[in-house]
Amino acid sequence: MDRSKVLQSTAGIILSFADSPCFCHPSRILHDELVKTAKSIASPGRGILAIDESNATCGKRLASIGLDNTEPNRQAYRQLLLTTPGLGEYISGAILFEETLYQSTTDGKKFVDCLRDENIVPGIKVDKGLVPLPGSNNESWCQGLDGLASRSTEYYKQGARFAKWRTVVSIPCGPSALAVKEAAWGLARYAAISQDNGLVPIVEPEILLDGDHPIERTLEVAEQVWAEVFYYLAENNVTFEGILLKPSMVTPGAEHKEKASPDTIAKYTLTMLQRRVPPAVPGIMFLSGGQSEVEATLNLNAMNQTPNPWHVSFSYARALQNSVLKAWQGLPENVEAAQKALLVRAKANSLAQLGRYSAEGENEEAKKGMFVKGYTY
Repeated sequence: MDRSKVLQSTAGIILSFADSPCFCHPSRILHDELVKTAKSIASPGRGILAIDESNATCGKRLASIGLDNTEPNRQAYRQLLLTTPGLGEYISGAILFEETLYQSTTDGKKFVDCLRDENIVPGIKVDKGLVPLPGSNNESWCQGLDGLASRSTEYYKQGARFAKWRTVVSIPCGPSALAVKEAAWGLARYAAISQDNGLVPIVEPEILLDGDHPIERTLEVAEQVWAEVFYYLAENNVTFEGILLKPSMVTPGAEHKEKASPDTIAKYTLTMLQRRVPPAVPGIMFLSGGQSEVEATLNLNAMNQTPNPWHVSFSYARALQNSVLKAWQGLPENVEAAQKALLVRAKANSLAQLGRYSAEGENEEAKKGMFVKGYTY
């Protein structure tokens, strides 16, 4: 497609052209379902619980409390999370790993049914992980497009209604034009395939925290990446009303000498979003990316002090689970305490989505950073 045929919106992003003779949306029924699902997830005071870690990464979580990486242990941990009473008050969607999507509780109840009972939409991680990108500056690309359509059909049958695909961009490695284009194109193809199979795609080009760069450099790269992402989303005829975004917050590199305040992070992040994201997108569900539990919540709260054209919320993994693991310690008698810890963090981020959070009374453990250089999922 000739780039001259693509219209620039006032926000500086690219809109699709509905009058093109070859342009087509999903069927009206499917379109309406996608929009309804996206709006349900992007509902006031709620966000996403991300528990889609691969078995290997889940094993690292379990190892931190002295448990072996076995399916029964993974099931026990995920059962703890997904059967927390009242979780649906603060959580609207849960991203699952494929193993979890097909698992049940020890009493035989499907995890997807546990979620539905709490009015939580089940989601599924569909990418196949990162591999080296040949011809780049030691960068990565995300694999998983092969067979995605047939897998998505099966995930939908199992109860999933949204999908997640994570790719990454590294500032210390450039990023190269090749890596940015590959990330954007892969996300767009995944998004189109997901929508065609009834799944709302979460679009996630994570700009890694690694590096000692200032916040201005992060903003520059974020604008570059999201411009490319929306160009290819439009070129692939993706319905913007039926997607969700999972961006990184615009922060300095983790090794930068100066730490940014929540107000500064909110200012730079919202500037990026206003310049790149059309208001047709229902929800912005931020990743925590190694921030401490309290940092991630404070930054989200700062972004919700003024009205936004999109639902600005969270899709946190470590920033919701860290306290839970430490409370549980793998002991059955600690399940209730661990579930209470999950509700504490979920409620804090619910309040932050509404712009009403205060860090008063937070414990020191929740303030500890979780950044790991070169972290892999």
